[in-house]
Amino acid sequence: MEKSAEESKEFSVTGYYQADHDRLDGLFRKFQEMKRLDMAKAKPFFREFLFGLQRHIVWEEEILFPVFEEKSGMRGTGPTEVMRMEHREIKKFLDAIHDKVRRQDPDSDGEERGLLEVLSAHNEKEESILYPLIDSSISKVEQQRIHEAMKNIPPEKYETCCAGHAGGEK
Repeated sequence: MEKSAEESKEFSVTGYYQADHDRLDGLFRKFQEMKRLDMAKAKPFFREFLFGLQRHIVWEEEILFPVFEEKSGMRGTGPTEVMRMEHREIKKFLDAIHDKVRRQDPDSDGEERGLLEVLSAHNEKEESILYPLIDSSISKVEQQRIHEAMKNIPPEKYETCCAGHAGGEK
């Protein structure tokens, strides 16, 4: 039996996570384009972006970073600690933007600039340094284990908003 195109693609941390960064960037741009025209239509793009970015952060903090820390011996220091600190900054901006989206307030440009500033530098460091380091230090079997673990993260871990309640607003 032949493998589907998705099954036959080789998983790499760099390729997969970079593609997810690009997908999330597109969702956020769509939200930004639409928020002043029709907040009701913009809101689902923000919601998908919010949950997607939260999932991405969970993938990193619960699966990817521990693998790197185990391989490198760097725990509580080094690149993953910097990434965790930046994740906390990102979450503050997400919360501020989300609060305005909930109130139907499109004036979140300052918060969006702050988020994009942190996110842009953060993604660049991950894509050019951290992800390639991880890919070069793990076997194909370990890459597949990471991919499987990512698929098995329950939605309750990332589909939250408004002080952590599951599912968020519709």
